[in-house]
Formats: sequence, C-alpha cells, structure tokens
Amino acid sequence: MAPSRPAAEAPSLDIDPYSMPVLLNPYPFQEALRDRAPVVRLTAHGVYATGRHAEALEILGDPGRFSSSGGVGIQDIRKPGNHRIPNRLNEVDPPAHTALRGVLSRLMSPIKIRGWREGFDAVAGQLIDELRDADGVDGVRDIAETYVLRAFSGAVGIDLPRDNTMAISNMRFNQVGPDNETLRESVRRAGPHLEWFQGLTQRDAVQPGSIGELLYDCEDRGEITPGTAANMLLTFVGGGTDSTITSLSHTLHLLARNPDQWARLRADSGLARVAVEEAIRLESPFQMIYRTTLGETELSGTRLPRDAKIGVFLGAANRDPRKFDAPDRYDLSRETAGIHVGFGHGIHMCLGQMLARHEADVILTALSRAFERMELAGTPVYRPVNQMRQLSSLPLRLH
Repeated sequence: MAPSRPAAEAPSLDIDPYSMPVLLNPYPFQEALRDRAPVVRLTAHGVYATGRHAEALEILGDPGRFSSSGGVGIQDIRKPGNHRIPNRLNEVDPPAHTALRGVLSRLMSPIKIRGWREGFDAVAGQLIDELRDADGVDGVRDIAETYVLRAFSGAVGIDLPRDNTMAISNMRFNQVGPDNETLRESVRRAGPHLEWFQGLTQRDAVQPGSIGELLYDCEDRGEITPGTAANMLLTFVGGGTDSTITSLSHTLHLLARNPDQWARLRADSGLARVAVEEAIRLESPFQMIYRTTLGETELSGTRLPRDAKIGVFLGAANRDPRKFDAPDRYDLSRETAGIHVGFGHGIHMCLGQMLARHEADVILTALSRAFERMELAGTPVYRPVNQMRQLSSLPLRLH
C-alpha cells in the first residue's frame, strides 16, 4: 500500500472579502476563491476559507471538528479583546445546543407556523391593495420590508418599527465581520436606537400567544436557562427580519430580470417556494459563516491547525459549478431545497427557515395573482454589509 500523502499548507489568496468593491460585487472574489483551492488562507485577515460546496457541507456538518463556540464571525469570541455574549443557539456546541434547539423546534413546529398563515394572508392582501394604487414601487422598502415587518412582528410578538429594526439588524450583521468602516458606520446609525433595542425583549413588551411569550413560559418552567428567552428574541430581530427581507428582495429582483420565470410563476403559483429557494441559492443573503477547529485537522488534503478560524463562503458554494449546472442562471425548474447551503447545514441549519418559506410563499403567490407583469424601473442599489448580500433599493413597475 502506498504511503498516504502528507497534508499540504493552504495556498494564500490576497483578496479582502470585506473590502467595499467585494461587498458590492462579490462574484469575482467568489470565483477566485473556488478556483484557487478547496481551502485557502485569506492573507488580509489571517483566516482560512472555502468557497466550494462539498467542503462547506463537511465543515458545517461536523461540529466535532469545526466548532461554533468561537463565534460565527471572523473574530474568535473566546479570546481577550474579542469577547461578547454568544448567541445561545448558534454559537454553542452540543449538548447545550441540542437541548435548546429541541425546545425551539417545538415552539416553531410546522403546525404552529401553519397557524400563523391566516395572519400572513391578511397582511399580504392589505399590501396588494396598497400596491395597486402605487405609481412606482421600491421592491425592498414597499414590498419586502413592509410585508415582513408586519407579518413577522405579529408572529414573534414584538413591535418592530422599520427604522429601529433595520438599523439594529444592520449593525449586528456587520459585527460578525472585521472592525472596518462598514461596521463603524452601522454602529453610528444604530446609536439612537440602542435604548429601544435593550427594552425590546422584556417580558412585558411581548404579545400574548406569541413566540416571545412561549419562550418566557419555557424559562419559567426551567426548560431553558434564565436569560435565554431575551437572547433568542434578540436573535429573531435579525434572523427573522433582515434575512427574510433580503431573500424576498433578491427573489423580486431576479423575477423582474427574468420575465419568462415570472410567467412560469403566474401559471403555477406552486412555484413560489421554488422561486425563493433558487433566489437564496443564487443570491445567498448570508455570504459567509465561520467555524473554529477544535484540534489540528485535515480538509481536502489541506492541514488546518488547532483554533483556526475557517470561513464557509455560502454565496460562493451556492454557485459552485462542481455542484450546480449553469450556476449563474436563475431557473425555476431547478430543485435546490435541501441542497443549497443558504440556510446553512447540519445541526445549526436555520431554525426559522420554515417560517421564512411560509412568509415568502404567501406574498409571492399574492403578487403573481395580482400583477401580470413586473419589471425593473431603474437600477437596483446594494447596501454593503460585512456578512450579507443585501439590496437597499429595487425600483419596480407593476402591471
């Protein structure tokens, strides 16, 4: 038997994924990351990274080698100077993660989510009436943000004013990146809303029958540790709003750019979920997520030292030609649910994905029934965010 080949050192890639040009146009970086090697070392930040689908699945699916306890961002939150309160669901490993996820999965069961659908339908119907009278529409502000903030606030049981919510969410998704000007600007914008944010999840602020009240009830019974309810509700502010708003905005953009796919959706409203899944694959709202090695390990023939941060670049993996045919094409005949990594993978796969799918299904179905055509009415504008690929403006014309 031939001796096994020793693991190689990761080659370097001298592109900063957090630079403004890359944040606004990530595709050349994504291609360079995939083509350079299965695993590279990003010299700008001294961390490792992969942009390939197979390696993404291996990292996200093996918490015994690749831990979440160092934080899902580029900084190792266990180290002095980087410490912050971890997310009690996404930045912990088993068994603590297993117990909490079990409780949350019960609270957000398919039956409970289907029970909220009547409220989603009512919000969508009201919004469609408003859009019929509009001369011009911003797909981000007038459709995605308006619909999601109205629908989600009722389910989670928290009042979510637009300016407060978007400023805080933007800051939090920038905080998982490096200390750059993008982060500092978002902190400045969020400053006036921090007091509101601190009081947002107090027990007396949540609505009866909501996720918030159910979480506090679990805390009272000792099913989750004190402080977990507030921690989870703060997570829902971003995870349940920004991510869904972003995926819906991308879906509207892609449908407007591809009238043949809009026609397919109008002919078969059952394709609404396919439309959003394909948009999440092609324009992944979360562009990267990090893990930390628990010991020295090997990945695709590359040596990784202990306590190394490795970024899984989800946006690049979801356009990996090794996995997807014609990966840059938006195609409603492509079935990608459970295959793309836009919702993550493994034990930390997005807990709210079913809720997000229901919300998107309702509004896309309503739009496709109400409007024969949807087209771009101007140039879309992107918002630079360290962790996300996010539209800030999407001029549309609805017919």
